[in-house]
Amino acid sequence: MAEKALLDRSQVKKAVQALQAFLKNKASGEAPFLDETQHISLLFTLWKIPKEAQTIRIPLPHGQRSDTEEICLFTRDEPNMTSEQTQRFYKKLLQERGVKGISEIIPYKVLKTEYKPYEAKRRLLGNFDLFISDDRIRRLLPSHLGKHFYKSKKEPLCVNLQSKHLARDIERVIQGTSLKVTNKGCCCMARVAHSGMTADEVTENIEAAVQTVVTKLRMKGPVIKLIHIKSQTSVALPVYTSDLGHLSVLESKQAQTPKDKESASAKKNKTEDKEQADATAEGKRKVKKVKKNKAAAEDEEEIPQLVPIETPVKKPKLEKASKKKKLEKAPKPAALKKGTKAQSKLIKKTDSKVKRKVPKVK
Repeated sequence: MAEKALLDRSQVKKAVQALQAFLKNKASGEAPFLDETQHISLLFTLWKIPKEAQTIRIPLPHGQRSDTEEICLFTRDEPNMTSEQTQRFYKKLLQERGVKGISEIIPYKVLKTEYKPYEAKRRLLGNFDLFISDDRIRRLLPSHLGKHFYKSKKEPLCVNLQSKHLARDIERVIQGTSLKVTNKGCCCMARVAHSGMTADEVTENIEAAVQTVVTKLRMKGPVIKLIHIKSQTSVALPVYTSDLGHLSVLESKQAQTPKDKESASAKKNKTEDKEQADATAEGKRKVKKVKKNKAAAEDEEEIPQLVPIETPVKKPKLEKASKKKKLEKAPKPAALKKGTKAQSKLIKKTDSKVKRKVPKVK
């Protein structure tokens, strides 16, 4: 892409030499007895904020970690083995495969029990520079490590401990680097080298990192705006600056988007107007056809208009309804009569009873 062609090797080498000279002067002035190496990182500035977060693994031709760095390996719990036996088992495995540089092995059971308190996790985070984990337990680690590992960008890198080329895979993970592209900003940083390396080695690592980032970034159009090189205590030195032609491309794309929206809305309005016109035309055609049919029928035969005669069908219905209502109302006095009859019968019975009770006078 454009970044590959415009990344000038001589410019990169000049920036690296200037940065190394600055670091040497600072180290000699502050603490000459300490032989500490500082990290050299690449700072990428993008033209726009990405829509999705992405992590890019970057292989480097020269190792960007010094021999003094501490590396920790998290392993799974082997069946029918204690934590000490699993540590011995994986130490022996690494020695047989020729893996070097790992200072401590921590099984998953030990991580759950001994490093459960907050202070123990913070101590573990400060004691090691890099963490590697078995890919079989990578989904179980975030809940036990905590958010501080991920805030400090020291989350464990996954390795397949069952691979046949274990030494090569671990060496790539240790000596390579990764770039985390977030969707919260347009700047991202990747560690590329350290101050103990030569200028040529640092420039080769920078070129390899830029090429992989440009090829693996999931963004369209011009991507990278600026590239700087810096250490932990230095100012950022520019290595690459994009042309203003990229800005014109972005502006043209942004200008095209509202035009496209306007054209789409205009097309929609035109289609709606056409549909309405077609509907009205069809309605008019139907009305004309109906009128023509009526006129043709009148011309053929003039049928006299029949006057509707009042049929006596409605009256019987009303009479029936009234009769029904009368029949419904009729039982009420009948009930009353029945009640009166019952009352009269009761009165007669009571009179007869009273008469029976009265003794006859001789």
